[in-house]
Amino acid sequence: MEERQIMQGEPPQAKPPKNRIDEMSFLDHLEEFRWRIIKGLLGLAIGIVIAIIFSDFLVNKVMLGPTRADFVVYDWLPIHAIDLSLQSRKLPGQFFTYWGTLIVVGAIIGSPIFFYQMWAFIEPALERGEKWKSRLNTLFITFFFFAGVSFGYFILVPFALQFFTQFTISDVVRNDFDINEYFSSLAMWVLSCGVIFQLPVVSYFLTKFGLLTPEFMRSYRRHAIVVSFILSAFLTPPDPVSQLLVAIPLIFLYQLAIWISKVAARKRKREMNEALGYND
Repeated sequence: MEERQIMQGEPPQAKPPKNRIDEMSFLDHLEEFRWRIIKGLLGLAIGIVIAIIFSDFLVNKVMLGPTRADFVVYDWLPIHAIDLSLQSRKLPGQFFTYWGTLIVVGAIIGSPIFFYQMWAFIEPALERGEKWKSRLNTLFITFFFFAGVSFGYFILVPFALQFFTQFTISDVVRNDFDINEYFSSLAMWVLSCGVIFQLPVVSYFLTKFGLLTPEFMRSYRRHAIVVSFILSAFLTPPDPVSQLLVAIPLIFLYQLAIWISKVAARKRKREMNEALGYND
């Protein structure tokens, strides 16, 4: 019976897996970025197609819904609502409003695909993780974007519309708003809230990359409260109720961003300790 040979010395070290981005040239990065943009725009196009299919509902119920006194949100909020009168003062006014509505709503519907493609391009340069992490991060971004869009549509828009509809400087002046101005204001308020609600997302990633700390955010909490009221005054009509309804969620959002930054800071510290070989 042959004796088993025992390996002498240290066993050969396994080679770490190659990182794909280390072998990519600048032109390769540009090529990948181009395809990521194309795929992201394709996702937006899919959302626009879905919006076209449900165009009647989106135009009559979603876009024009807040103009009617029987809009469901007015039953929940302390608002004495009246119907909003709209006019089309330009020849292609309704045409541009119709397609503008479908493009904006379709882009919102297809935004998760766009977010995923953009993050999938950025993430390899920041950290090396599995594909499920990209999907989880995309879900994180999409959740807060849709939360902001919903807040803008169901809270900010009703208050702003009813304030400007019922505000008059004289009984002889009637409020008949242009449909293009109405759509532009509606889109601006809704999309602005979607961007503002990305604050927790920004705080998470900046903290994870060592550019922000929860202590820094806590030290500027009072400043953030002041900025929240200034921002709410800019986005809402000049009445205290609507300003409070916008400022309070913004303050809560900043506090949530501090908590998320704290979680990201702990995770970053743990990952650095593991990389340096520390047990603590």
